[in-house]
Amino acid sequence: MADTYGYRGKIGIVLPSVNTVVETESAPLCPRGVSHHVARILVEERPLNSEEAFNAHMALMRSGIVNALDLVATCKPTHMIMAVALEAFWGGLATAEKLQQDLEAHTGMGVSMGSSAIGAALEAFGAKRIGIITPHMPLGDAQVQRYFEEAGYDVVKLIGMKRGSPLKIATTTDDEVRTALHALASADIEAIVQVGTNLPFTTMGLGAERWLGKPVLAINTVTYWDALRRMGVTDRLYGHGLVFERF
Repeated sequence: MADTYGYRGKIGIVLPSVNTVVETESAPLCPRGVSHHVARILVEERPLNSEEAFNAHMALMRSGIVNALDLVATCKPTHMIMAVALEAFWGGLATAEKLQQDLEAHTGMGVSMGSSAIGAALEAFGAKRIGIITPHMPLGDAQVQRYFEEAGYDVVKLIGMKRGSPLKIATTTDDEVRTALHALASADIEAIVQVGTNLPFTTMGLGAERWLGKPVLAINTVTYWDALRRMGVTDRLYGHGLVFERF
């Protein structure tokens, strides 16, 4: 018997406990007949101002992903989203691909991650020269840049917003996002990529596609798009980015 609200499919979403953005940015993307359900990974709010603190933060997230997947799996979802941004890029292309394969093998279902989802969207647009916006400190930025370069993309410019802790990422203002977008507007790029699932971005970012005339790929939007398409849900959504309108 089909689930009453999720009769076309149910998405399980795993995210850090300090994340306040993924659910808000995902809600408008959920078409009729699809439902999504969240499990959280316990993560401490702490300053990420040293390599030691950053690595400890990453270790907490890494150790909690499988437990959170197991928790949300009890509602029998159709597909999973692993909404931990840095873990999706950490260690480069091969490491990220192995993580996705391991999570899919563990859950027995498809798992969408920001890294591969953005790759699928870039491939759909045929974009190779990219600009990147992150909320991270330089250590995290290096991991993101490494991933995209190993995946064959030309990272023309990367702007790291250097938010000092997980919760501070969610306090980033529209003006700060707008400034970052303007900094990339003049770069010779084919698409803008935003990573960091706790960075409030869709209001400024997706609106910027119109005046930039090029794709702006917001990680939460693109990962949800990837999940829907891999579930066989092909609804075109308008007002939520070119990727949903065209592919």
